[in-house]
Amino acid sequence: MGRQLTDAVKNLLIINVLVFIGMVSVGNNNEPFTTWFALYFPENARFQPWQVLTHMFMHGDIMHIFFNMFALWMFGTAVERIFGWKKFIMFYLLSGFGAATLQIAFSYYFYNTGLAELVNAGFSETNIIELLSTNQYSQNWANVLGDIENTERFAGSYISPMVGASGAIMGILVAFGMLYPDNKLMLIFLPIPIKAKYFIPGIIVLDLISGLTGQSFFSPSNTAYMAHVGGALTGFLLMYFWKKNEKDKYRWN
Repeated sequence: MGRQLTDAVKNLLIINVLVFIGMVSVGNNNEPFTTWFALYFPENARFQPWQVLTHMFMHGDIMHIFFNMFALWMFGTAVERIFGWKKFIMFYLLSGFGAATLQIAFSYYFYNTGLAELVNAGFSETNIIELLSTNQYSQNWANVLGDIENTERFAGSYISPMVGASGAIMGILVAFGMLYPDNKLMLIFLPIPIKAKYFIPGIIVLDLISGLTGQSFFSPSNTAYMAHVGGALTGFLLMYFWKKNEKDKYRWN
C-alpha cells in the first residue's frame, strides 16, 4: 500500500517536530518545556491538567521522536485512509488519553504501595514526600522496598514525567492490525516477516511483561510500558465498539 502523507498524519508530524525543536532550542535540559508540558504524576506539584494532552507532542531525544514519527507515518497513513482525518485525530487522541490513564494508575499503585511500606517501617510520610518533591530519594528505602531497583521505580512514579506519542501510536498500531491483519511486519533487528495479527499482539504482550517486571526487551528502561499497553487497549476497544455499532464501520469524512 502507498505511503503518501495524509492530512492528519502530516499535521501531527509537523507539530511534533516543531515542539521538539522548541524543546532543544529553549533553556537547558529541555526546560521550561518539560516543566510546563510533560505529564507529571498528579501528586507532584508540577502536574497540570493540560499535560494529559501536551505530553503526547513531546519527546525525550532525537531517537525517541524519530521512531515515533516513523511509526506514525508507516501505520497512520494507512489507518487515516480508512477513518478519514476527523475520526483519525479523535482515535489518536483518545488512545493517548487511554495510555496516560493506565500509566498514571500504575504509578499510583507503585507510589501508594511503596509509601505504605516505608511508613509502616517507621519512615516519616512527610519527609518522604518532601524528598521526592526535590527529585531525590533515600537509598535507605531500599532496605524496606527490597532493592535499589524497586526504590527507583517507587521514586520514579512520583518524580519522572511522561513524554511521547508512543501510547497514541500503539492505538494506531492496533487499528492497523485489525484493518490489515494479514500484512506482514518485522523488527529492524529481527528481519523475519510476521503477519500483523500475530506481530502486534506479541509486541503488546512484551510491553505488558516489561511494565509488570521492569525487564526491558527492546526499549530503554525508562520507557512508560504501561502507557503502551493503555494506548493499545484503548485502540482495541474503540475499534471493537465502532465495528459493532456503526453501519459505516469506520469512516466519517
